Amino acid sequence: MATRKVTLSLDEAAWSFAEQAAARAGMSPSAWISKAARREAVRTGVGPAPDPAQIAAQAAIDAAELAAAEEAMRAQG
Repeated sequence: MATRKVTLSLDEAAWSFAEQAAARAGMSPSAWISKAARREAVRTGVGPAPDPAQIAAQAAIDAAELAAAEEAMRAQG
């Protein structure tokens, strides 16, 4: 997938959350923000709608990522 270099302004909390989430996902903050932006765009009806099988597959991935993040947070106290 082609990339485009852009400059964004994020509030400190949003950047901190993105950095932490990216680290937990094993990806760069840029890649994590790109993935989050795509997911939010599709969720709000922007862009092509994926087929139902893609939606179900992504939902399973999202649920697994959420469960792993919650478990990691519990482990940290």
